Amino acid sequence: MKILVIGGSYFYGRVFVMEAAKEHTVTIVNRGTYSMESFGVTQITGDRKDAGLWKSIADDFDVLVDFCGYQAGDITNVLENLTGHIGHYIFISTVDVYQRGISGYKDEHTPLELRQFAGETGEYIGGKVALEQELQEQCQQRGIPFTVLRPAILYGPYNYAPRESVFIQLMAQQQLLPRITDADGRFQFIYVKDAAWAIIKCLGNEKAYGQSYNLCGDEIATYDMLADTLLTAVDELTEAKPPISIQEIPMTIESAVKQGLPLPFPLTEEETELYSNEKSKAELGISYVRLEEGMSRTCRAFWNVYSN
Repeated sequence: MKILVIGGSYFYGRVFVMEAAKEHTVTIVNRGTYSMESFGVTQITGDRKDAGLWKSIADDFDVLVDFCGYQAGDITNVLENLTGHIGHYIFISTVDVYQRGISGYKDEHTPLELRQFAGETGEYIGGKVALEQELQEQCQQRGIPFTVLRPAILYGPYNYAPRESVFIQLMAQQQLLPRITDADGRFQFIYVKDAAWAIIKCLGNEKAYGQSYNLCGDEIATYDMLADTLLTAVDELTEAKPPISIQEIPMTIESAVKQGLPLPFPLTEEETELYSNEKSKAELGISYVRLEEGMSRTCRAFWNVYSN
């Protein structure tokens, strides 16, 4: 297949491009911060808001995968100006689009959040909700099949966002692991390679046309579970070497915030929002990597980066 990717050089997009390029012809459009040409792809540098950029791309593509749509109008600008034909539009959204405060597991039939919230998070959610609606309208007008993927908290190699890598860096460089003692929030992860393969399973898949899918692992995580999982990962990492003794530092949420430690996951039960992955498993055939295995792979990937 010929695949056009918007974004595709940072974390989720990067991992997808690395996997997809093994079997497909991939062209990526982004700002060129990181080169991906060593993976055998064509890279076009430009700003997605530039209409002239899309007018200059005349090829037809079987699938367009959009990783970096954030504001209303982003999809319209692409489809109104692309010269070539698109056979299938896959948009990467987020589970955060669902209405807040609904008890139980949210599935793909749960209403979207139409309220506007303040701050960067509110802008991000509002943008994704608007773009999901825009995707449906624009694709239906043009007869283009579309699919929406809604990942939960992504983790894994290449994730330099201040999430799991913060804790791995502390263990690698200072042999320390903060353990948050008063956090009772729950959350769901998805290993980045699972999320990448979810896209691959959707490519030109007629069963996925017009559908949305939550992407999240089976386990419900907590800060305690994350700490335990990271300690196990380090034990496995150092089995054949002199063992590394990690000192756990108990601290409250307040203490962690005062010390500038990022706490990127829900901290309280009130912040907890949970999601069903049953549709993605049943219709896409996804089998999610267990958190212990995924975090072990992640720790191995980052350890040499941070310990040298």
